[in-house]
Amino acid sequence: MTVLVNVIVTLGMLYVVPAGLRLIDPVHLLRTARLWPLAAAPGALCLWLPRGLPATALAALYAAACLALAARAPVRLLRARPLTPPAIAVATALVSPSIAATALVCERAGHRLFGFDLDILALTVPHFHFAGFTAALVAGLVCRTVSGRAGTDGLACWAACSVPAGTLLVLLGYFVDDWAELLGAVVLTGGMWAVALLTWREIRPTGPDRTTRTLLATSAAVLVATMLLALWWAAGEATGIPHPTLTWMAATHGLGNALGFALCSVLAWRRLTAEARTADARTAHARTAQARTADRPDRRPGDRPTPAPRTPSDRVEISS
Repeated sequence: MTVLVNVIVTLGMLYVVPAGLRLIDPVHLLRTARLWPLAAAPGALCLWLPRGLPATALAALYAAACLALAARAPVRLLRARPLTPPAIAVATALVSPSIAATALVCERAGHRLFGFDLDILALTVPHFHFAGFTAALVAGLVCRTVSGRAGTDGLACWAACSVPAGTLLVLLGYFVDDWAELLGAVVLTGGMWAVALLTWREIRPTGPDRTTRTLLATSAAVLVATMLLALWWAAGEATGIPHPTLTWMAATHGLGNALGFALCSVLAWRRLTAEARTADARTAHARTAQARTADRPDRRPGDRPTPAPRTPSDRVEISS
């Protein structure tokens, strides 16, 4: 299980987080996204070292970067007026890596933080990189994109609010009891299934090409299965019914969420945002050309300027 978890966490640190930062704010977080792999490299390296001082020191370097990122969350919330569900989801995404990094430092040091087993701390690291960062980010992107469409506002707002709420409830469940953790799993699963439904029904058909649509379809379909596994495990912990082991969950729920949901979602949304920016650039160029044509001194009075072409692309940026 250790090797599999380390691979999943490395993927989250080195690619998913910096790619997600570009989706959150391609302007103000661009430098952070570019430098993030350098900041995350010590964290990724410490995973493969034995527990001890060197591994702990490397994890602490990564934790410092994550805490600096988390400090941006309250600033963004203060700037968001009015406070919207996508803004809440983005703030959750920015804070989540710091929780993962704190657990990583303690696990690498062999310290049972709040009395938790080291295996639980180790699994907290991928959980808050994917269920925390990526899930909240994608929920916010989906909500921002489909807001205003008939019949989707309520479900989109539920997704953007319930994913952060479910993530927080799962975290609180660690300190309360298994029933509280089950409640968090139910809320989080409901939010993620809402994300899957909206992705399949509203976002996937607007994909500019087959690759993007396939990535979106995969991310939506995988969530149905992986979150059902999460419910099964949480219900088993609370009620004592037979349920998967942590090793089995890492190989199914963890790997499926990392590759099938997180990676596919980030790749798809990067393609969507790139297509939207390209379409906007073409429209701006056409309008500039139209203005120049209208100002030409040799234009006859009866000539009419050619209208700029319209683009069907949706704005999918989530920066506030």
